[in-house]
Amino acid sequence: MPLPDPIFVPKSAQSIPLVLIKKSEAQVWLAAQRPAVQTWAKQIGWEGQLGKLLIIQGTDGATSGVALGYGDANARDRNRFGVLSKINDLPKGTYALTGDQSIEEKSLFALGWALTQYHFDRYKSKAPIGPQLVCPEGVNEVEVSAIATGEALTRDLINTPSSDMGPDELEAVTRALADVHNAKVSVIKGDALLTQNFPMIHTVGRASSRAPRLIDMSWGHTGPTVTLVGKGVCFDTGGLNIKPAASMGLMKKDMGGAAHVLGLAQMIMATKLPLRLRVLIPAVENSISGNAYRPQDVLTSRKGLTVEINNTDAEGRLVLADALALADEAKPDLMICMATLTGAARVAVGPDIAPYFTDDAGISHTISEAGSNVLDPVWQLPFHPAYEAMIEPDIADLDNAPKGGFAGCITAALFLRRFVTETPKFVHFDCYGWQPSAQPTRPKGGVGQGTRALFSALPKILSL
Repeated sequence: MPLPDPIFVPKSAQSIPLVLIKKSEAQVWLAAQRPAVQTWAKQIGWEGQLGKLLIIQGTDGATSGVALGYGDANARDRNRFGVLSKINDLPKGTYALTGDQSIEEKSLFALGWALTQYHFDRYKSKAPIGPQLVCPEGVNEVEVSAIATGEALTRDLINTPSSDMGPDELEAVTRALADVHNAKVSVIKGDALLTQNFPMIHTVGRASSRAPRLIDMSWGHTGPTVTLVGKGVCFDTGGLNIKPAASMGLMKKDMGGAAHVLGLAQMIMATKLPLRLRVLIPAVENSISGNAYRPQDVLTSRKGLTVEINNTDAEGRLVLADALALADEAKPDLMICMATLTGAARVAVGPDIAPYFTDDAGISHTISEAGSNVLDPVWQLPFHPAYEAMIEPDIADLDNAPKGGFAGCITAALFLRRFVTETPKFVHFDCYGWQPSAQPTRPKGGVGQGTRALFSALPKILSL
């Protein structure tokens, strides 16, 4: 799976000017236009409303310019990317943003345009071609392109059906990304997971004909060390605690954590952030066969902690635990775990918001502030110590599926934290990775959550 095509196009004589007009300035702007433009605006009720298009035609009938409603402050606060809601209705062509917007506004517009143009067309006989944008003057094209390309990679990986995105394919994508950025990849696969002490990754994946593995990518030579760990469950039947059909329908996205960390890695490597990066992906398929692991089995993890299996459908935390234990042995300056882990997180904050967990107030504030700045909604949930007893069964150190039905995303996060004891800074994201219905910049389907916030926050986090 190649990286997406270039995000922006060079400016040319054929570029169509596109201007953002605030609602409060619409009448003044219209008064300076030709009568035909004024008449057309009146006919379609254009008054600078957020996202509303006024397509201006020249005397030859071709599009000569576009006025795009920028709304008022209240409309923008409620949906800053709403300005791009109708962009795909523009005639095909190359557009150039004009006006006196700040660099921040131009950058968000350029990024929003790129995200809105995303199409998953792998299985389409004819790929759609939308309007194209010249990178606005003053905008850091390398950075915006890296973010948009990383997000597109995340979406592509999640959207690809499991028949074409198993552990083999996830490894191949990681190797391809590494080749682009001169990174290194090593893989521990199949029974080698047992000999090299990754027993829970092996146990979860052994029932599938597609061999489980731990993918390990490293990049960079100087700077602080950052390790990203992403859940790579390429399909989740639920194992012997098999999921009902309604719950299994979106399980191609259960490798969304891996998709997130690879997208974030693309952003980091493409912009050459001064750090040493490691990406760990336990890639498995949670399947059913005669050698599938069972409820009430007790597993011994890489870290030596024993885990009682009370639901084989709580497999993500098992494979992550071995990967987190390996990461923790190296004592990185920062470790970030990303996973499509619990339905409880969706109940808590819905599909749009990515909840995260950290014990560090400075890191939490930095991530929250960055999420607001780059319009990537995130929200902190607590590592609530009083719930530790809920993950401690009678016969083992840990329970992978506590009973009671309360605080499921918190108990899962507490479970993972047990495997991180040597790393000073740890953050866990419980992402949904899916957009149920199309929104501006977020077409229906796979979506990255929290990665843009993290990318923006990383330099400050590492300086804390």
